[in-house]
Amino acid sequence: MGLWELFVTASLPVLNVLLVTAVGSISATNHVGILTENARKHLNNVVFYVFNPALNAVNLAQTITLERMLLLWFMPVNLFLNFVIGSALAWAIIHIFKAPSRIRAVIFASCSAGNVGNLLLILVPAMCKERGSPFGAPDICSKFGLSFASLSLAIGTILQWSYVFNIVRVTSSYAQDKTATTDSVSKVMFAEEAISLFPEDCRDAMVSTRGCSTSVYPLNNAPLLLYKNEESSTASKVPMSSSKISRFLKFFCGVIDLKKLFAPATVGVIFGFTIGVIPQLKKAIIGETAPLRAIQESATLLGNGTIPSLILIMGGNLVKGMHSSGVKMSIIIGIIVIRYLALPLLGIGIVRLAIHLGMVHPDPLYRFILLLQYAVPPAMNITSMIQMFEAGEGELSVIFLWSYAVASAALTLWSTLFLWLVS
Repeated sequence: MGLWELFVTASLPVLNVLLVTAVGSISATNHVGILTENARKHLNNVVFYVFNPALNAVNLAQTITLERMLLLWFMPVNLFLNFVIGSALAWAIIHIFKAPSRIRAVIFASCSAGNVGNLLLILVPAMCKERGSPFGAPDICSKFGLSFASLSLAIGTILQWSYVFNIVRVTSSYAQDKTATTDSVSKVMFAEEAISLFPEDCRDAMVSTRGCSTSVYPLNNAPLLLYKNEESSTASKVPMSSSKISRFLKFFCGVIDLKKLFAPATVGVIFGFTIGVIPQLKKAIIGETAPLRAIQESATLLGNGTIPSLILIMGGNLVKGMHSSGVKMSIIIGIIVIRYLALPLLGIGIVRLAIHLGMVHPDPLYRFILLLQYAVPPAMNITSMIQMFEAGEGELSVIFLWSYAVASAALTLWSTLFLWLVS
């Protein structure tokens, strides 16, 4: 197949995404006012809790078997390397351009977490429908492409809410600690002054003393307890082993957001895996003659709403970047170079080495998705993390605007090269 045919095959799906993204952006402007911020939040909730899990479950259930699942073992490794290399390059950008501490979490998240799920769900089926596609029959290609993209989405979600989440948490808390030092000192001084107002034998909060005042002084919107009741006395007698377990569980829940880790999309993947690898369940639900085929048909109907909704939301969210500022152009260029030059080149080397060592089975569609995972723009999920830690939402909007504007050209060129490599 000629290079021009591959370029057309790669560019048309990106063009389709751009057109629908433009519709979403126009709908989100103040002049139109259809996709307002609240409307996007509600639509995003429907996609997050209903459409996406249904799409993941039905596509994996149709295509995954135990044997095929064992053949896909390299995808988690590939994505983990992608995230680690991206964060290492982000560290280099921060130190080269001396990025301020308030946006370091944004830089780390933008470079390490790529849109390895939602964007693949959009692009891969569209490429399968093109006549110049090297992936065989369009219907079979779309079915397996969606299953690979769903698996990529699930693994990417787990990495985002475990690995990237903790990078954002640590870097954002470092920035907040520097700005909150003065406030913390003043609060401690206030607490010491409040305690000094009481008799000396009443100052120890861990000792219950009769005759002590039960008054409280407000400290950071919480009462300063100057006495101890019977319940707290009992609590102090808890065995050390229980205390250690409790501290470990609190630490674990703080380090990993389990609620986000097992997102509905991941749950949908688990259901799809379960149905796909158990032949009895698969025969009962999947297929035109299956007795419970209504479940499959309903899930397919819901899943069909995922792709257009995601593109509209993405287009609407990009409008926020037009009204924000505060990021050096050198940092934006550095992030773009990492996402669209350094990571794809390193990804080609990693995937080709894995192929040479026999770690990747010879499916051109699977190899194409492994390569494409390195060339996507930043993941939309990092918006939630940045908002959670208040670590530079305006700056992230600007980075998203530029990243997704450049993505149209970068994805087309890299997709053309990737198609040539796997065909």
